Amino acid sequence: MAEFDVVVVGSCNMDLISYVPRLPKPGETIHGHKFSLGFGGKGANQCVMAARLGAATAIVAKVGDDVFGSNFIQNFKDNGVNVDHVQVTKEAATGVAPIAVNDDGQNSIIIVSGANLKLTAADVKEHESVVTHAKVLICQLEIQPETSLEALRIAKQHGVKTILNPAPAQATLDPELYKFSDIFCPNETEAEILTGLPVTTVEEAEKAADVLLDKGCKKVIITLGEKGCLCKSSMSEKGIHVPARKVNPVDTTGAGDAFVGSLAYYMACHKGLRLEEAIQKACHISSISVCSPGTQTSFPYRKDLPRDLF
Repeated sequence: MAEFDVVVVGSCNMDLISYVPRLPKPGETIHGHKFSLGFGGKGANQCVMAARLGAATAIVAKVGDDVFGSNFIQNFKDNGVNVDHVQVTKEAATGVAPIAVNDDGQNSIIIVSGANLKLTAADVKEHESVVTHAKVLICQLEIQPETSLEALRIAKQHGVKTILNPAPAQATLDPELYKFSDIFCPNETEAEILTGLPVTTVEEAEKAADVLLDKGCKKVIITLGEKGCLCKSSMSEKGIHVPARKVNPVDTTGAGDAFVGSLAYYMACHKGLRLEEAIQKACHISSISVCSPGTQTSFPYRKDLPRDLF
């Protein structure tokens, strides 16, 4: 079994993106001015981002026996992602995500998980070897939580660093999901759902991070959009605020995934970096992604990035 820098156990969703002047109100029909199809799903996005930076990557995922599924597998291959652990099922269609993006770059997303929910803890056990041969494992919650938990548990048993991006957030999570996460990385909305606290400022993010640390995760990174990130490793120490670069966003879809995939790359491939430096570099790459439309189509390649990021 080959060694991998980053392994993802997660979701594949075909993004169905409508660009609109503004997001519609309930019951309202509005005209959009552009439509596109794109490869998405948090698992796929984070894996592709890490691969584009140069990480040796693999994904454990499940797609439907349909045109979206076969296109997904080809897209992984095109991005240099190992697909030996992508399963095809006839029990459900490939996941889809209809997305509306307004003229300010803000988005609204509906996820129909489909085949993603057919990826089970038993499947992860069957593909255990790829998890144990990773330097960093990334999980999210667009698949069954018990599937992500099994992957995290296996990783920790074998000394693999773990990142959990708890999205979409669920108010009640299995306590072990915190326990097996070296880095627990929600955005501000997810942090609010998980803690019951408002997270609109850096100071509020710090309070929310304390609640999450108390639940058992090793480090918390809360992404705050244009405000950057808040990283906290201990309730007894002040958190580190990493500000974001000022940009004019075109489309924020996938920005969090660009951050998580980049962070995993730096953790796996630049182990000498302090975590704060890795976060700064990941923030930089995420800020580049919001300046182009689409999800994976907005993710930069290593060759197009400033050399000082490497």
